Amino acid sequence: MKISLFNISNFRVDGGAMFGVIPKALWSRQIMADENNTVDLSLTTLIVETGGRVILVDAGWGDKQDEKFFRHAYLHGGSGLTGGLAGCGYRPEDVTDVIITHLHADHCGGCFLNAPGGGQAPLFPDATYHISREQWEWANESNLREEDAFLPENIKPFGESGMLNLIEENSELCPGVTLKLFYGHTPGLMLPEIDFNGKKLFYAGDLFPTTAHIPLLWNMAYDLLPLVTIAEKQEILTEALHNDHLIIFQHDPVTECCALTETPKGIRAGKKGKLSDFL
Repeated sequence: MKISLFNISNFRVDGGAMFGVIPKALWSRQIMADENNTVDLSLTTLIVETGGRVILVDAGWGDKQDEKFFRHAYLHGGSGLTGGLAGCGYRPEDVTDVIITHLHADHCGGCFLNAPGGGQAPLFPDATYHISREQWEWANESNLREEDAFLPENIKPFGESGMLNLIEENSELCPGVTLKLFYGHTPGLMLPEIDFNGKKLFYAGDLFPTTAHIPLLWNMAYDLLPLVTIAEKQEILTEALHNDHLIIFQHDPVTECCALTETPKGIRAGKKGKLSDFL
């Protein structure tokens, strides 16, 4: 098995939205805000090559929307999706599977491109797209809270592609890659756990997007069910601490992954660094 990480792009969002009820006086000690109160985030994606398969986790924003849309995302830095793949030694045609953690625009938008003749074409022509059934049905119904994140031009192509596989429950995608479902952020958030040489790696996605979100009460205003998020975090963090799992962060622009440690205030990040520092 081969594991790779790369950052598609950095982007900026409102710091208050990223930390919900936590006062700025506290969260600003962990992550710096600019004069507009926005904080910098990454779009770090995971590639797992195993058993003849090349599995990509999430695909970033893509570029199907117009300049006005991206004016509010402040995209900067990163390798780009195809550039990051190339840097890891892959072409889009090499990807056999894409795990979509959920259908918010910053996670799935890069899977399809605007085609010259109209409509969308898959960036990964030979891949199967894995999405939880609950998230698929939820996103297609949409709702007032998430409608700005569930964009039809991102979601509709999956259903039309003939390449969609809906995941019903926690299950093994292939040996060494387990998919786990969560419900606090959005119904059917699906996060992979990788068994790499006896060490388990949990890709935290939007369950806890940065190291600053490890404390149980430090959650995003974007979470639909905060109490459920808290319970889900507690279960994952407790299991990871007791079994020495590593946590991989999708949106932390500084820290790729960390080990965990017990403190008087609860479970916190221990050793931090690049994934290569641990493997």
